[in-house]
Amino acid sequence: MRYVFLAAVLVACSPAARAQAPPQTATPITIDLAGALERAKQYSPQYLAAAIASAAAHEDRVQAKAALLPTLNAFNQYTYTQGNGTPTGVFVANNGVHVYDEQATLHGELFSVTRHAEHRRAMAAEAAFAARREIAARGLAATVFQNYYAVIVAQRHTENARRSLDEARRFEDLTEKQERGGEVAHADVVRSQLQLRERERELLDTQTNIEKAKLGLAVLVFADLAQPFCVVDDLRPDAPLPPPDEIRQQAFANNPDIRAAEAGLRQADFGIKAARGLYYPSLVVDYFYGMDSNFFALHNPDGSRNLGSVVQAAVNVPVWNWGATRSKVRQAELQKRQAEVDLNFARRQIEANVTGLYLEGQAAKAQLDSLRNSADLASESLRLTLLRYQGGEATALEVVDAQSALALARNAYDDGLARYRLALANIQTLTGRF
Repeated sequence: MRYVFLAAVLVACSPAARAQAPPQTATPITIDLAGALERAKQYSPQYLAAAIASAAAHEDRVQAKAALLPTLNAFNQYTYTQGNGTPTGVFVANNGVHVYDEQATLHGELFSVTRHAEHRRAMAAEAAFAARREIAARGLAATVFQNYYAVIVAQRHTENARRSLDEARRFEDLTEKQERGGEVAHADVVRSQLQLRERERELLDTQTNIEKAKLGLAVLVFADLAQPFCVVDDLRPDAPLPPPDEIRQQAFANNPDIRAAEAGLRQADFGIKAARGLYYPSLVVDYFYGMDSNFFALHNPDGSRNLGSVVQAAVNVPVWNWGATRSKVRQAELQKRQAEVDLNFARRQIEANVTGLYLEGQAAKAQLDSLRNSADLASESLRLTLLRYQGGEATALEVVDAQSALALARNAYDDGLARYRLALANIQTLTGRF
């Protein structure tokens, strides 16, 4: 029985898969791991939210810095007061029935401990949000790694399923020939046909798994889920594993979790200074230039000048606010304590991640030779079993078992390669190489 391939919209990277895939309306795109990461940053809502928050923190710093500098405003006002026969009108506070105010106002807070501390706190917050954006990028990278290598593994499993299917077909053909020659019973033909049907179903499942894996990756890297694409297979057993000391050194030097925690601690320090600054007086200076007159003109009717300037300075001295300032200081100290806890935890977490990822990479690397050897042994076992079967020394069941063992060994080796490559990618992310 000839196998009818699954009619699905599927683009695989192997020439055989591309030949069997239905025609596509769009041109397939080939992406590697770095390209997938760059594309994912364009569409990930978590990463984009972190990037927007970082940009907003930058604007907070700009605003805090602007609050330290003098401001210039143009004040324009006209006041009409109901007349009552007097020069000032019915309101004593006004100096005329018509009052025109056209002034340029320069305002500056020359001395404020709180303002300066808030500016430094905004700078620390900007650094913290920039680090959190990188944390989001690394979290996104871990998700992309999982989905990227899921596609590669699914493609390799499909190739393995095709090889197993070809082997099952050859065994079916062998049993049919031997049955016609009277060398084996019909039961062997039935057993080989059952094996063939099972391999056909396995190939169907692996092709479906490719489509599902590609869909999971396409959600991350494409705006159009129908875009056909191939991924670069970079599963290599010879990729070196960095030594643990190098991993640890680079992880602590380039880790955004620690930078975010350190920036959070600096932010809390300046928060305490900003709160304590409310205990100190502040000096505010205002300079006005323009006119405040009953006549909208440069000179009054008597020839006197309307334009002029005035300077006023105010010192605000805090006296009593029912403990609000003291409460703000305590609140800032509690936030600093939390920042210290977060920093200590981040350092311990990095140490644990370094150790865990290195052990994972080491174990995966050590198993590759064993998995490759198992695949070679399974292939040799199938060859010898077929020879014994042709010589009448083995049963069909032994051949089927050997074929199943070889299929499992091939898939296990590819899974081991993916496990090792994923461990290396996570180490590279931890050390800041991605």
